[in-house]
Formats: sequence, structure tokens, C-alpha cells
Amino acid sequence: MQISTMLAIITAMGGLEAVKWIVRYITCHKTDARKEEASVNSLEEENRRKKVDWLEERLTQRDEKIDGLYIELRKEQEEKIDWIHKCHEVELAQKVSEVKKCEIRGCAKRMPPSDY
Repeated sequence: MQISTMLAIITAMGGLEAVKWIVRYITCHKTDARKEEASVNSLEEENRRKKVDWLEERLTQRDEKIDGLYIELRKEQEEKIDWIHKCHEVELAQKVSEVKKCEIRGCAKRMPPSDY
């Protein structure tokens, strides 16, 4: 093959720029591949960090919601305990009045002596 034919083929393929590209590809393709892999890895790590941050935020929101529910539960339990105490006080007062009731000779309105 003659030199003129080779030059014609190189010129048809892009000339000097094609030669530069081929030389650069041969010398730097490993470095370029590592750079591309590093950029992909950094994007993946960034996505993971964003996902972890989102999950941590969701956990914080759920913890706050659970804390609110526990506060509400304790409040309801305290109200029920107060009602139980009130009911027991009324029952105790009723039992005391039954013990102190005077049924002798039809004197339902008379107060019995306090020695009971």
C-alpha cells in the first residue's frame, strides 16, 4: 500500500483529529474508564446518602407521632383512674350512709349518734 493511499484513508476518516483521537484513546482509555467509574460511584453514594437521610427523617416523624400517641394514651388513662376514684368515693359514701341509717320507730330523717 502506498503512502498516498494511506494518507487518503486517514484524511477521509477525519484527518489529524482522527489520529489525535486514536492516540488519546490508546494512551488514556484506562484513565478515562476509572474517571467514569468514579463519577458513577459518587452518584450512587450520593443517592444512598439521600435515601438514608430520607429514612432517618421518616423515623424521626414516626417517633414524634408515637410520642404524641403515648401522651394521649397516658392522659386518657389518668382520666379513667380519676373516674374510678370518684366512683369509689361515691360507693364509700353510700356504704357509710347505709351503716348510719336509722330505722328505729320510723325516724328516717333522724341522724344516728356518731359513735358508729
